[in-house]
Amino acid sequence: MNAFSRRGACPALSAPMQTGDGLLVRLNPVTEGLSPKLLIELAESALRHGNGIMEVTARGSLQIRGLTAESAALLAAEVDALGIAVRTGVPIETGPLAGIDPQEIADPRLMAGRIRMAVEEAGLATRLGPKVAVIVDGGGQLTLDGVAADVRLKVVRSDIASRWLVSVAGDGQTARSLTVADEDAARDIAVAALRMVAEKGREAHTRDLSGRQLASLASWHSTAPPSVLSGRTEGGAVEHSRLAIGLFNLNNGHALGIGLPYGSMPADKIIGLAQSALAFDTTEIRLAPGRALLFLGQPADTSQPLQQTATTLGFVTSATDPRTRIAACPGAPACASGRIATRDIAEAIAAENADTLDFTLHISGCAKGCAHPGPAALTIVGDENGAGLVVNATAKALPAGYRPGYDAARGISRVAAMIHSARFQGEAAAACLTRLGTAGIAETYKQE
Repeated sequence: MNAFSRRGACPALSAPMQTGDGLLVRLNPVTEGLSPKLLIELAESALRHGNGIMEVTARGSLQIRGLTAESAALLAAEVDALGIAVRTGVPIETGPLAGIDPQEIADPRLMAGRIRMAVEEAGLATRLGPKVAVIVDGGGQLTLDGVAADVRLKVVRSDIASRWLVSVAGDGQTARSLTVADEDAARDIAVAALRMVAEKGREAHTRDLSGRQLASLASWHSTAPPSVLSGRTEGGAVEHSRLAIGLFNLNNGHALGIGLPYGSMPADKIIGLAQSALAFDTTEIRLAPGRALLFLGQPADTSQPLQQTATTLGFVTSATDPRTRIAACPGAPACASGRIATRDIAEAIAAENADTLDFTLHISGCAKGCAHPGPAALTIVGDENGAGLVVNATAKALPAGYRPGYDAARGISRVAAMIHSARFQGEAAAACLTRLGTAGIAETYKQE
Protein backbone atom coordinates (compact mmCIF):
# COMPACT_ATOMS: atom_id res chain seq x y z
CA MET A 1 0.00 0.00 0.00
CA ASN A 2 1.41 3.35 -1.01
CA ALA A 3 1.51 6.29 1.37
CA PHE A 4 -1.82 8.12 1.36
CA SER A 5 -2.27 10.66 -1.38
CA ARG A 6 -2.27 14.43 -1.05
CA ARG A 7 -5.59 16.21 -0.84
CA GLY A 8 -6.97 16.96 -4.27
CA ALA A 9 -5.63 13.82 -5.91
CA CYS A 10 -7.92 10.95 -6.81
CA PRO A 11 -8.09 8.58 -3.81
CA ALA A 12 -7.64 5.27 -5.63
CA LEU A 13 -7.63 1.97 -3.80
CA SER A 14 -3.82 1.93 -3.84
CA ALA A 15 -3.49 5.58 -2.75
CA PRO A 16 -6.08 6.57 -0.14
CA MET A 17 -6.67 10.24 0.67
CA GLN A 18 -6.68 11.74 4.13
CA THR A 19 -10.03 13.27 5.19
CA GLY A 20 -11.54 14.42 8.45
CA ASP A 21 -12.80 10.94 9.32
CA GLY A 22 -9.71 8.99 8.26
CA LEU A 23 -8.59 7.72 4.89
CA LEU A 24 -10.86 7.55 1.85
CA VAL A 25 -10.54 5.13 -1.07
CA ARG A 26 -12.34 5.17 -4.39
CA LEU A 27 -12.79 2.23 -6.71
CA ASN A 28 -14.30 1.64 -10.13
CA PRO A 29 -14.93 -2.04 -10.93
CA VAL A 30 -13.73 -3.14 -14.36
CA THR A 31 -16.90 -5.15 -14.86
CA GLU A 32 -20.07 -3.20 -15.61
CA GLY A 33 -21.66 -4.20 -12.30
CA LEU A 34 -21.42 -6.27 -9.14
CA SER A 35 -23.59 -9.16 -8.07
CA PRO A 36 -25.67 -8.48 -4.93
CA LYS A 37 -23.49 -11.00 -3.09
CA LEU A 38 -20.29 -9.18 -4.06
CA LEU A 39 -21.74 -5.81 -3.01
CA ILE A 40 -22.74 -7.30 0.36
CA GLU A 41 -19.23 -8.67 0.90
CA LEU A 42 -17.68 -5.34 -0.10
CA ALA A 43 -19.95 -3.46 2.31
CA GLU A 44 -19.07 -5.91 5.09
CA SER A 45 -15.41 -5.19 4.37
CA ALA A 46 -16.14 -1.46 4.64
CA LEU A 47 -17.73 -2.09 8.04
CA ARG A 48 -14.74 -4.09 9.25
CA HIS A 49 -12.06 -1.69 8.10
CA GLY A 50 -13.68 1.75 7.84
CA ASN A 51 -16.33 3.76 9.65
CA GLY A 52 -19.12 2.05 7.72
CA ILE A 53 -19.91 4.97 5.40
CA MET A 54 -20.07 4.19 1.68
CA GLU A 55 -20.64 6.65 -1.13
CA VAL A 56 -21.47 6.72 -4.82
CA THR A 57 -20.04 9.83 -6.42
CA ALA A 58 -21.49 12.14 -9.06
CA ARG A 59 -19.34 10.28 -11.60
CA GLY A 60 -20.55 6.86 -10.45
CA SER A 61 -17.51 5.75 -8.45
CA LEU A 62 -17.71 3.85 -5.16
CA GLN A 63 -16.03 5.35 -2.09
CA ILE A 64 -15.29 3.85 1.32
CA ARG A 65 -14.55 6.19 4.23
CA GLY A 66 -12.96 6.13 7.66
CA LEU A 67 -9.96 3.89 6.99
CA THR A 68 -6.52 3.85 8.58
CA ALA A 69 -3.27 3.13 6.76
CA GLU A 70 -3.36 -0.43 8.12
CA SER A 71 -7.06 -1.05 7.47
CA ALA A 72 -6.85 0.41 3.95
CA ALA A 73 -4.26 -2.24 3.12
CA LEU A 74 -6.53 -4.94 4.55
CA LEU A 75 -9.46 -3.60 2.53
CA ALA A 76 -7.41 -3.65 -0.67
CA ALA A 77 -6.41 -7.26 0.02
CA GLU A 78 -10.04 -8.26 0.57
CA VAL A 79 -11.16 -6.50 -2.62
CA ASP A 80 -8.51 -8.45 -4.47
CA ALA A 81 -9.57 -11.71 -2.79
CA LEU A 82 -13.17 -11.06 -3.86
CA GLY A 83 -11.96 -10.91 -7.43
CA ILE A 84 -13.11 -7.30 -7.92
CA ALA A 85 -10.76 -5.88 -10.53
CA VAL A 86 -10.65 -2.08 -10.41
CA ARG A 87 -9.90 0.34 -13.21
CA THR A 88 -6.54 2.07 -13.38
CA GLY A 89 -5.12 4.62 -15.77
CA VAL A 90 -6.99 7.43 -17.50
CA PRO A 91 -10.76 7.18 -16.79
CA ILE A 92 -12.61 6.64 -20.07
CA GLU A 93 -16.24 6.48 -19.06
CA THR A 94 -19.40 5.24 -20.73
CA GLY A 95 -22.95 5.36 -19.36
CA PRO A 96 -24.21 2.70 -16.95
CA LEU A 97 -26.68 1.36 -19.55
CA ALA A 98 -24.16 1.26 -22.40
CA GLY A 99 -24.98 -1.52 -24.82
CA ILE A 100 -28.30 -2.51 -23.25
CA ASP A 101 -30.39 0.65 -23.74
CA PRO A 102 -32.88 0.44 -26.64
CA GLN A 103 -32.87 4.25 -26.95
CA GLU A 104 -29.10 4.43 -27.37
CA ILE A 105 -27.96 5.86 -30.72
CA ALA A 106 -24.76 3.79 -30.70
CA ASP A 107 -22.99 1.47 -28.27
CA PRO A 108 -20.11 3.60 -26.93
CA ARG A 109 -18.07 0.73 -25.52
CA LEU A 110 -16.20 0.01 -28.75
CA MET A 111 -15.12 3.65 -29.12
CA ALA A 112 -14.11 3.77 -25.44
CA GLY A 113 -12.01 0.65 -25.89
CA ARG A 114 -10.28 2.08 -28.95
CA ILE A 115 -9.41 5.29 -27.08
CA ARG A 116 -8.22 3.31 -24.05
CA MET A 117 -5.90 1.23 -26.26
CA ALA A 118 -4.55 4.31 -28.03
CA VAL A 119 -3.86 6.05 -24.70
CA GLU A 120 -1.95 3.01 -23.45
CA GLU A 121 0.04 2.67 -26.65
CA ALA A 122 0.99 6.35 -26.48
CA GLY A 123 2.15 6.00 -22.87
CA LEU A 124 -0.13 8.84 -21.73
CA ALA A 125 -1.47 7.23 -18.54
CA THR A 126 1.61 8.12 -16.48
CA ARG A 127 1.92 11.58 -18.01
CA LEU A 128 -1.62 12.79 -17.32
CA GLY A 129 -2.92 13.97 -13.96
CA PRO A 130 -5.26 11.78 -11.87
CA LYS A 131 -8.34 13.91 -12.64
CA VAL A 132 -8.01 13.98 -16.43
CA ALA A 133 -11.02 12.08 -17.80
CA VAL A 134 -12.71 11.18 -21.08
CA ILE A 135 -16.42 10.57 -21.64
CA VAL A 136 -17.87 8.54 -24.51
CA ASP A 137 -21.65 8.98 -24.60
CA GLY A 138 -23.87 6.84 -26.83
CA GLY A 139 -27.05 8.75 -25.92
CA GLY A 140 -30.14 6.99 -24.59
CA GLN A 141 -32.09 7.24 -21.37
CA LEU A 142 -29.10 7.98 -19.11
CA THR A 143 -26.71 10.35 -20.87
CA LEU A 144 -23.53 11.69 -19.30
CA ASP A 145 -24.44 15.33 -19.97
CA GLY A 146 -24.21 16.17 -16.28
CA VAL A 147 -20.65 14.84 -15.86
CA ALA A 148 -17.68 17.07 -16.67
CA ALA A 149 -14.63 15.75 -18.52
CA ASP A 150 -11.53 16.94 -20.33
CA VAL A 151 -12.62 15.30 -23.58
CA ARG A 152 -16.21 14.40 -24.50
CA LEU A 153 -17.37 12.29 -27.42
CA LYS A 154 -21.12 12.13 -27.93
CA VAL A 155 -22.72 10.29 -30.80
CA VAL A 156 -25.02 12.34 -33.04
CA ARG A 157 -27.75 10.99 -35.30
CA SER A 158 -26.64 10.42 -38.85
CA ASP A 159 -28.00 8.69 -41.95
CA ILE A 160 -24.61 7.08 -42.51
CA ALA A 161 -21.95 5.69 -40.16
CA SER A 162 -21.80 7.00 -36.61
CA ARG A 163 -20.64 10.58 -36.15
CA TRP A 164 -19.25 11.86 -32.89
CA LEU A 165 -19.41 15.38 -31.50
CA VAL A 166 -16.02 16.06 -29.90
CA SER A 167 -15.84 18.74 -27.20
CA VAL A 168 -13.50 19.65 -24.37
CA ALA A 169 -13.38 21.07 -20.86
CA GLY A 170 -16.84 20.81 -19.35
CA ASP A 171 -20.14 18.98 -19.10
CA GLY A 172 -22.86 18.61 -21.70
CA GLN A 173 -23.80 22.28 -21.45
CA THR A 174 -20.50 24.01 -20.75
CA ALA A 175 -17.95 22.07 -22.83
CA ARG A 176 -16.46 23.74 -25.91
CA SER A 177 -17.56 21.93 -29.07
CA LEU A 178 -14.74 21.35 -31.54
CA THR A 179 -15.98 19.23 -34.42
CA VAL A 180 -18.12 16.32 -35.55
CA ALA A 181 -16.13 13.46 -37.01
CA ASP A 182 -16.33 9.80 -37.96
CA GLU A 183 -15.16 7.12 -35.54
CA ASP A 184 -11.50 7.06 -36.59
CA ALA A 185 -11.08 10.83 -36.64
CA ALA A 186 -12.96 11.31 -33.35
CA ARG A 187 -10.66 8.82 -31.65
CA ASP A 188 -7.57 10.51 -33.09
CA ILE A 189 -8.76 13.97 -32.01
CA ALA A 190 -9.45 12.73 -28.47
CA VAL A 191 -5.97 11.20 -28.18
CA ALA A 192 -4.36 14.30 -29.72
CA ALA A 193 -6.06 16.49 -27.12
CA LEU A 194 -4.75 14.24 -24.34
CA ARG A 195 -1.24 14.43 -25.82
CA MET A 196 -1.42 18.22 -25.73
CA VAL A 197 -2.50 18.12 -22.09
CA ALA A 198 0.29 15.68 -21.20
CA GLU A 199 2.87 18.01 -22.73
CA LYS A 200 1.79 20.72 -20.29
CA GLY A 201 2.37 18.52 -17.21
CA ARG A 202 0.40 16.46 -14.72
CA GLU A 203 -1.46 19.47 -13.34
CA ALA A 204 -2.87 20.41 -16.76
CA HIS A 205 -6.35 19.91 -18.25
CA THR A 206 -7.90 20.70 -21.62
CA ARG A 207 -9.05 24.03 -20.21
CA ASP A 208 -5.35 24.99 -20.27
CA LEU A 209 -4.95 24.43 -24.00
CA SER A 210 -4.29 27.51 -26.11
CA GLY A 211 -6.64 28.89 -28.71
CA ARG A 212 -4.24 27.76 -31.42
CA GLN A 213 -4.22 24.20 -30.05
CA LEU A 214 -8.01 24.08 -29.87
CA ALA A 215 -8.26 25.45 -33.41
CA SER A 216 -5.93 22.74 -34.70
CA LEU A 217 -8.11 20.08 -33.07
CA ALA A 218 -11.29 21.65 -34.44
CA SER A 219 -9.93 21.75 -37.98
CA TRP A 220 -8.91 18.08 -37.93
CA HIS A 221 -12.08 16.81 -39.56
CA SER A 222 -15.54 18.39 -39.47
CA THR A 223 -18.85 17.29 -40.96
CA ALA A 224 -21.12 19.20 -38.62
CA PRO A 225 -23.62 22.00 -39.21
CA PRO A 226 -23.28 25.01 -36.85
CA SER A 227 -26.36 23.94 -34.84
CA VAL A 228 -24.61 20.71 -33.81
CA LEU A 229 -21.35 22.42 -32.95
CA SER A 230 -23.23 24.79 -30.65
CA GLY A 231 -24.00 21.80 -28.45
CA ARG A 232 -27.72 21.90 -29.20
CA THR A 233 -30.12 19.27 -30.41
CA GLU A 234 -32.15 19.47 -33.63
CA GLY A 235 -34.94 21.16 -31.74
CA GLY A 236 -32.60 23.84 -30.48
CA ALA A 237 -32.80 22.95 -26.77
CA VAL A 238 -29.82 21.94 -24.68
CA GLU A 239 -30.23 18.37 -23.49
CA HIS A 240 -30.55 17.62 -19.79
CA SER A 241 -29.65 14.37 -18.09
CA ARG A 242 -32.38 12.24 -16.60
CA LEU A 243 -31.72 11.20 -13.02
CA ALA A 244 -30.76 7.55 -12.61
CA ILE A 245 -33.79 6.96 -10.38
CA GLY A 246 -36.87 4.94 -11.30
CA LEU A 247 -37.57 2.30 -13.96
CA PHE A 248 -35.66 2.06 -17.25
CA ASN A 249 -36.65 -0.28 -20.07
CA LEU A 250 -33.74 -2.27 -21.47
CA ASN A 251 -33.16 -4.45 -24.51
CA ASN A 252 -33.90 -7.41 -22.27
CA GLY A 253 -35.86 -6.55 -19.12
CA HIS A 254 -35.52 -3.37 -17.10
CA ALA A 255 -33.36 -1.57 -14.56
CA LEU A 256 -34.47 0.00 -11.29
CA GLY A 257 -32.52 3.08 -10.24
CA ILE A 258 -32.23 3.89 -6.52
CA GLY A 259 -30.33 6.94 -5.26
CA LEU A 260 -28.14 7.49 -2.22
CA PRO A 261 -29.11 10.72 -0.44
CA TYR A 262 -26.27 13.18 -1.14
CA GLY A 263 -24.37 10.15 -2.42
CA SER A 264 -23.84 8.59 1.01
CA MET A 265 -25.31 5.73 3.05
CA PRO A 266 -24.22 3.53 5.98
CA ALA A 267 -22.85 0.20 4.79
CA ASP A 268 -25.37 -1.76 6.84
CA LYS A 269 -28.23 -0.16 4.88
CA ILE A 270 -26.52 -0.95 1.60
CA ILE A 271 -26.22 -4.54 2.85
CA GLY A 272 -29.92 -4.56 3.69
CA LEU A 273 -30.89 -3.32 0.24
CA ALA A 274 -28.54 -5.77 -1.52
CA GLN A 275 -29.92 -8.65 0.55
CA SER A 276 -33.43 -7.70 -0.54
CA ALA A 277 -32.25 -7.49 -4.16
CA LEU A 278 -30.70 -10.95 -3.83
CA ALA A 279 -34.00 -12.33 -2.54
CA PHE A 280 -35.77 -10.80 -5.56
CA ASP A 281 -33.30 -12.49 -7.96
CA THR A 282 -31.43 -9.33 -8.97
CA THR A 283 -28.41 -10.44 -10.98
CA GLU A 284 -26.38 -7.24 -11.16
CA ILE A 285 -26.03 -3.88 -9.41
CA ARG A 286 -24.36 -1.07 -11.35
CA LEU A 287 -22.93 2.20 -10.08
CA ALA A 288 -24.53 5.15 -11.86
CA PRO A 289 -23.46 8.79 -12.29
CA GLY A 290 -25.62 11.04 -10.16
CA ARG A 291 -25.01 9.02 -6.98
CA ALA A 292 -27.26 6.06 -7.67
CA LEU A 293 -27.38 2.28 -7.99
CA LEU A 294 -29.04 0.42 -10.86
CA PHE A 295 -30.58 -3.00 -10.13
CA LEU A 296 -30.83 -5.38 -13.12
CA GLY A 297 -32.22 -8.84 -13.74
CA GLN A 298 -35.06 -9.03 -11.21
CA PRO A 299 -38.55 -9.94 -12.49
CA ALA A 300 -40.76 -6.95 -13.29
CA ASP A 301 -43.22 -7.68 -10.49
CA THR A 302 -40.47 -7.39 -7.85
CA SER A 303 -39.45 -3.80 -8.67
CA GLN A 304 -42.13 -2.24 -6.49
CA PRO A 305 -41.32 -4.26 -3.32
CA LEU A 306 -37.59 -3.64 -3.88
CA GLN A 307 -38.35 0.06 -4.22
CA GLN A 308 -40.42 -0.03 -1.03
CA THR A 309 -37.56 -1.66 0.85
CA ALA A 310 -35.24 1.09 -0.38
CA THR A 311 -37.67 3.79 0.76
CA THR A 312 -37.91 2.23 4.21
CA LEU A 313 -34.11 2.17 4.49
CA GLY A 314 -33.88 5.87 3.60
CA PHE A 315 -32.73 5.67 -0.02
CA VAL A 316 -34.01 8.03 -2.72
CA THR A 317 -36.64 6.25 -4.83
CA SER A 318 -38.35 9.15 -6.60
CA ALA A 319 -36.87 11.68 -9.00
CA THR A 320 -39.05 14.33 -7.29
CA ASP A 321 -37.47 13.71 -3.86
CA PRO A 322 -36.23 17.14 -2.68
CA ARG A 323 -32.90 15.59 -1.72
CA THR A 324 -32.13 15.22 -5.44
CA ARG A 325 -32.04 19.03 -5.68
CA ILE A 326 -29.46 19.40 -2.92
CA ALA A 327 -25.74 18.91 -3.48
CA ALA A 328 -24.04 18.44 -0.12
CA CYS A 329 -20.45 17.38 0.53
CA PRO A 330 -19.64 15.34 3.69
CA GLY A 331 -18.82 18.55 5.59
CA ALA A 332 -17.89 18.59 9.27
CA PRO A 333 -16.72 16.40 10.93
CA ALA A 334 -16.14 13.97 8.03
CA CYS A 335 -13.97 16.39 6.05
CA ALA A 336 -11.04 18.19 7.67
CA SER A 337 -11.83 21.31 5.61
CA GLY A 338 -15.53 21.35 6.53
CA ARG A 339 -16.71 24.24 8.70
CA ILE A 340 -20.40 23.27 8.89
CA ALA A 341 -22.41 20.03 9.27
CA THR A 342 -23.61 20.00 5.66
CA ARG A 343 -25.62 16.77 5.71
CA ASP A 344 -27.58 17.75 8.85
CA ILE A 345 -28.39 21.09 7.26
CA ALA A 346 -29.43 19.37 4.02
CA GLU A 347 -31.80 16.95 5.79
CA ALA A 348 -33.49 19.78 7.69
CA ILE A 349 -33.93 21.86 4.52
CA ALA A 350 -35.29 18.92 2.49
CA ALA A 351 -37.83 18.10 5.21
CA GLU A 352 -39.05 21.68 5.64
CA ASN A 353 -38.99 23.05 2.09
CA ALA A 354 -39.86 20.16 -0.22
CA ASP A 355 -42.36 22.19 -2.26
CA THR A 356 -39.92 25.06 -2.93
CA LEU A 357 -36.81 23.28 -4.18
CA ASP A 358 -37.17 23.43 -7.95
CA PHE A 359 -33.57 24.67 -8.22
CA THR A 360 -30.15 23.38 -7.18
CA LEU A 361 -29.18 24.18 -3.61
CA HIS A 362 -25.51 23.63 -2.84
CA ILE A 363 -24.34 23.12 0.73
CA SER A 364 -20.56 23.22 0.95
CA GLY A 365 -18.41 22.71 4.02
CA CYS A 366 -15.80 25.09 2.64
CA ALA A 367 -15.14 27.31 -0.37
CA LYS A 368 -13.74 24.45 -2.51
CA GLY A 369 -17.27 23.44 -3.50
CA CYS A 370 -16.43 19.78 -4.18
CA ALA A 371 -20.05 18.58 -4.36
CA HIS A 372 -21.08 21.12 -7.02
CA PRO A 373 -18.17 22.97 -8.66
CA GLY A 374 -20.43 25.08 -10.90
CA PRO A 375 -22.75 27.93 -9.91
CA ALA A 376 -26.01 27.20 -8.09
CA ALA A 377 -29.09 29.31 -7.47
CA LEU A 378 -28.28 29.27 -3.75
CA THR A 379 -25.15 28.04 -1.99
CA ILE A 380 -24.57 27.74 1.74
CA VAL A 381 -20.82 27.74 2.37
CA GLY A 382 -18.97 27.31 5.65
CA ASP A 383 -16.08 29.52 6.66
CA GLU A 384 -14.69 31.18 9.78
CA ASN A 385 -17.75 33.47 9.95
CA GLY A 386 -20.35 30.69 9.96
CA ALA A 387 -22.72 29.64 7.17
CA GLY A 388 -22.51 32.15 4.35
CA LEU A 389 -25.13 32.49 1.60
CA VAL A 390 -24.02 32.85 -2.02
CA VAL A 391 -26.59 33.71 -4.70
CA ASN A 392 -26.26 32.57 -8.33
CA ALA A 393 -22.56 31.77 -8.07
CA THR A 394 -20.14 29.10 -6.87
CA ALA A 395 -18.97 28.31 -3.35
CA LYS A 396 -15.82 30.31 -4.08
CA ALA A 397 -17.77 33.58 -4.34
CA LEU A 398 -18.00 36.08 -1.49
CA PRO A 399 -21.10 35.34 0.64
CA ALA A 400 -23.77 38.03 0.71
CA GLY A 401 -24.78 37.26 4.29
CA TYR A 402 -24.13 34.95 7.24
CA ARG A 403 -25.84 33.17 10.08
CA PRO A 404 -24.53 30.52 12.51
CA GLY A 405 -23.85 27.15 10.91
CA TYR A 406 -26.22 25.29 13.21
CA ASP A 407 -29.02 27.67 12.15
CA ALA A 408 -28.50 27.71 8.38
CA ALA A 409 -31.61 25.63 7.64
CA ARG A 410 -33.79 28.23 9.36
CA GLY A 411 -32.28 30.92 7.13
CA ILE A 412 -33.19 28.95 4.01
CA SER A 413 -36.72 28.48 5.38
CA ARG A 414 -36.94 32.28 5.64
CA VAL A 415 -35.92 32.54 1.97
CA ALA A 416 -38.45 29.83 1.03
CA ALA A 417 -41.22 31.79 2.74
CA MET A 418 -40.12 34.88 0.84
CA ILE A 419 -40.39 32.97 -2.45
CA HIS A 420 -43.89 31.73 -1.56
CA SER A 421 -45.13 35.24 -0.93
CA ALA A 422 -43.37 36.95 -3.85
CA ARG A 423 -43.51 34.53 -6.79
CA PHE A 424 -45.91 35.17 -9.63
CA GLN A 425 -48.39 32.55 -10.75
CA GLY A 426 -46.55 29.90 -12.74
CA GLU A 427 -43.16 31.40 -11.92
CA ALA A 428 -40.36 28.97 -11.01
CA ALA A 429 -38.63 29.50 -7.68
CA ALA A 430 -35.28 29.96 -9.42
CA ALA A 431 -36.72 32.73 -11.61
CA CYS A 432 -38.25 34.34 -8.55
CA LEU A 433 -34.87 34.34 -6.80
CA THR A 434 -33.27 36.09 -9.77
CA ARG A 435 -36.00 38.74 -9.77
CA LEU A 436 -35.78 39.34 -6.01
CA GLY A 437 -32.05 40.07 -6.20
CA THR A 438 -29.08 39.17 -4.04
CA ALA A 439 -29.41 41.93 -1.42
CA GLY A 440 -33.02 41.13 -0.53
CA ILE A 441 -32.39 37.39 -0.40
CA ALA A 442 -29.34 37.83 1.85
CA GLU A 443 -31.22 40.13 4.20
CA THR A 444 -34.05 37.58 4.51
CA TYR A 445 -31.53 34.76 5.11
CA LYS A 446 -30.02 36.69 8.03
CA GLN A 447 -33.33 37.47 9.76
CA GLU A 448 -33.94 35.97 13.19
